This record gives sequence, structure tokens and C-alpha cells, in this order.
Amino acid sequence: MSFKTEKKNNFTLLTFSTDKLDSIVSPDVKSELVLVFKNGEKNVIMDLSSVRYCDSSGLSSLLIGYRLAQESNGIFIICGLQTAVQKLITISQLDSIIEITKTLPEAIDWFSKLQQGKNSES
Repeated sequence: MSFKTEKKNNFTLLTFSTDKLDSIVSPDVKSELVLVFKNGEKNVIMDLSSVRYCDSSGLSSLLIGYRLAQESNGIFIICGLQTAVQKLITISQLDSIIEITKTLPEAIDWFSKLQQGKNSES
């Protein structure tokens, strides 16, 4: 498998061991995201720091993660974007809807702040 799923306290972390999020990897990522959310998880952080290439199928998997988090009233954050991936996300305007941080520690901090905000709304 070209990525790893790790359950943390209040979120699930997806990290990649491949440098591509493309039509080969994306179907497995989508399936894993569906499974994670189906099992009751609401919050996902996806660490893309090793990903140097992303195609439309990869963007689709990011959108699926975002949509599933929205449907479960959860949080979806991506972090560690390499330059080429960042450019593609900006061109496709996904940066206007998906939470993005530079590093995993920043994503975890941002997640904590967003979660506190969601909890105070309840």
C-alpha cells in the first residue's frame, strides 16, 4: 500500500509512502476514506509531504475526503504540500474550501482550534 492510515485520539492521519497521488493510488485512497468515515471517524488529516505529483484523480480523492468530513460534521485538513501539488490545488481553487497547513504539527494545532470552535457551536 502506498499510504498508511493511523488512528489518533480525535482524528485519523493518512500519510503517503509514494511520491504520486494519481490514478493508480487514488482509488485506494478514496476507498480508505470511505471506510474511515463509515467506521464513525469525523476528522482526517492527510499528510502529503512525500507527494510530489498529483493528477485529477488525486484531486478527486481530496474532494471526497472533504465531502465526507462535511457530511459527518467533521474536519478535513491537508498538509505538507510540495510546490507542484500546491500549484495544482491553487489552480483548481481547492485551497478556497479545503483547510491547508504547511506542516503536520501545524495541522494538528489547527485541528485542535477548529475542533474547539465546533464544540462551542454545539
